[in-house]
Amino acid sequence: MLVKRAKTAGFCMGVSLALRTLDKAIESNPGKTRICTLGPIIHNPQVLTDYEAQGVVCLQKLDSVTACDIVVIRAHGVPRQDEEFLRQSGATLVDATCPRVKKAQLAIARATADGSSLLLFGEADHPEVRGLISYACCKSHVFTDLATLEGMELDSGQSWVLASQTTQNAGLFEEIRAYLEKKLPRLKVLATICDATDERQAEALAIAKDVEAMVVVGGRQSGNTRRLASLAAGCGITTYHVEEIQELTEQDFAGKTTVGLTAGASTPKPLIDAAEVWLKDIKTSSN
Repeated sequence: MLVKRAKTAGFCMGVSLALRTLDKAIESNPGKTRICTLGPIIHNPQVLTDYEAQGVVCLQKLDSVTACDIVVIRAHGVPRQDEEFLRQSGATLVDATCPRVKKAQLAIARATADGSSLLLFGEADHPEVRGLISYACCKSHVFTDLATLEGMELDSGQSWVLASQTTQNAGLFEEIRAYLEKKLPRLKVLATICDATDERQAEALAIAKDVEAMVVVGGRQSGNTRRLASLAAGCGITTYHVEEIQELTEQDFAGKTTVGLTAGASTPKPLIDAAEVWLKDIKTSSN
């Protein structure tokens, strides 16, 4: 089968940096000190299993941290109050927050310091979003789409700040921006969507328009991976979001000769490579 693989598939800068930071912590403390992350370092089950085998503990609760621990902050960042708790706990804190996420956190803090309320385009239960809204100095409102926003009562007399989860769709954000600029004269807009996210989505969309099916490899908990799959499916083609290529069978591609392949920002290259090899080996009627 002909496979069109996205050049942007796989680890983004923020994920690579976070994993290098965790690797360095492991290398510097071989078996001496417990190394923890507060929540998963990234959203990929295979990567997390590998780190678990190396002794890294993924904590779900702040009160599980001890003063003897080394705690690595996940790539998505953590809420401001959680970071302060960790600093007060006596644990050694290593910040692996993606620089783009950290920049967005600080931009929100500055923009809302004058009392402006925050409107955040994102998934309310995503760890990055929980961290972002914690930096708002006043009220914050999270919405997932324009329809939800249109149903909200917004006071046009007060000042507002519009920002986004860093992995959201830039096109949708611009639609939201245009809508709000007509309704809120005192609106400040922050550019918080990562350029790499925009490029990855644009390439996935371009490939999806030129193939008969699409495979998106990445963790099911990964928001940016789910959005890639949604974009491809929106082109009207069969789209598979898988964590590993073994989830699929050749029958899934019966009658098809071309397939697109991309992956989320937290998907390791070996998983993408394996998917490409398997897809190329599928025999089609034109072979």
